[in-house]
Amino acid sequence: MLVNGMETILAVTIGFLLDLCFGDPYWMPHPIRAMGTLIAKLDGRLRKEEGQSDRQKLVCGIVLVVIVTVLSVLFSVLMLVTAYHIHPVAGTVLQSMMCYQMFAAKCLKKESMKVYEKLKEDDLPGARTAVSMIVGRDTKELTKEGVAKAAVETVAENTSDGEIAPLFYMALFGAVGGYFYKAVNTMDSMVGYKNDKYLYFGRAAAKLDDVMNYVPARISAVLMILASGILRLNMKNAIRIFKRDRYNHASPNSAQTEAVCAGALDIELAGDAYYFGKLYKKKTIGDPIRPITFDDIRLANRLLYGTASLGVFFMILIGWIVSSLF
Repeated sequence: MLVNGMETILAVTIGFLLDLCFGDPYWMPHPIRAMGTLIAKLDGRLRKEEGQSDRQKLVCGIVLVVIVTVLSVLFSVLMLVTAYHIHPVAGTVLQSMMCYQMFAAKCLKKESMKVYEKLKEDDLPGARTAVSMIVGRDTKELTKEGVAKAAVETVAENTSDGEIAPLFYMALFGAVGGYFYKAVNTMDSMVGYKNDKYLYFGRAAAKLDDVMNYVPARISAVLMILASGILRLNMKNAIRIFKRDRYNHASPNSAQTEAVCAGALDIELAGDAYYFGKLYKKKTIGDPIRPITFDDIRLANRLLYGTASLGVFFMILIGWIVSSLF
């Protein structure tokens, strides 16, 4: 870290609160959009539709990961070193803003609640369009239940990817850790597909994302179980489904929070889905104790906020204990 632990925790906490209050204003330049632009340009230069062997695609994918992560880290370090050199207050303010931009709770809630509102209005075409903005699957044939399920799943999964994982790395390494994590996560979301186009080129990004999310995903699941109890949801069932279904996903991490969410809400998630026009057979997560409805999107967002708040609380508590001891 560029500064001491408690200063970093202060910056992360301020960033978290700023995200809860303001989200991501669309007019504000955002580092993740810059990362996405860089990844898209490198994708166009490094990956060739024809003439590349599988091995060459793998190597080019590794080159992509190295370039994007190195540039992201160098940029964040340079910014912070310059700010802290000017004045410690300037450094803390900048680091707080950088941490703020690594969180995604308010934006995720805002976008998923657009789906909620369309379903509540019985506007299925509008709901399909709204959910297509936050999921990777094909949405044009989804039923109302399918739309609601897709929205709940993305809120549950991104409780880890969008909140607890960046919180984890920022608590350890400050804003630089957040930038590194988001660089990896953004690459995975753009090129980490197991289709003909990205199977080899995106493999390095996908595997690194799996490694980076392994610990945070499990921390997220535990925190979500606690949050389900605090919010008076079905905590007992959340624990049961987590134990049973936490590996019912191709990713070793995605089903961790999805299983808790499905159990807490007494619903069934996952199952078969279409991606790029191709049907993918997937295991279900949870039990259909009751039908999923649009109101489950609102409940999933309550779990998101409860889980994230517990994460920040424990970060502050652990930081205070460590600073007291040492």
